[in-house]
Amino acid sequence: MRYYETLYIINPNLADEDYRAVVAKFTDVVEKNSGVVTKVDEWGKKTLAYDIKKFDKGFYVLLQFCGEAGLTAELKREMGLDDRVLKYQTIKLSDNADPEKLKPEPGPGEAEPVEAVEEAADSEKTGTEDEGEEDGV
Repeated sequence: MRYYETLYIINPNLADEDYRAVVAKFTDVVEKNSGVVTKVDEWGKKTLAYDIKKFDKGFYVLLQFCGEAGLTAELKREMGLDDRVLKYQTIKLSDNADPEKLKPEPGPGEAEPVEAVEEAADSEKTGTEDEGEEDGV
């Protein structure tokens, strides 16, 4: 299977439930066309570099998936027909990819960053950090 990445920008004036419906719609398009979604990364509302369809902001969504060449044509058709999508771009990342290896595996390591943040906050309260280092900024 080929590995693709599609970045698309959604109308910023949509309600939260409509925004979620758009993201779910394109995830379903990939899955209905024998594709495998490996990651959906929602970047949130950001300011655009230039106005697109008279909008200066948009919701950015990064969709990474595996599939055959016909899948991208169908995804392009669906995005072109949907007025809620301002812009989109699909890039082929790899010709031969294993979708199972690309999916992020949930594991016990996910809780570590939260604990590390809590430990850093505790050390600031108790003053146990190295006091020899100073910010020269």
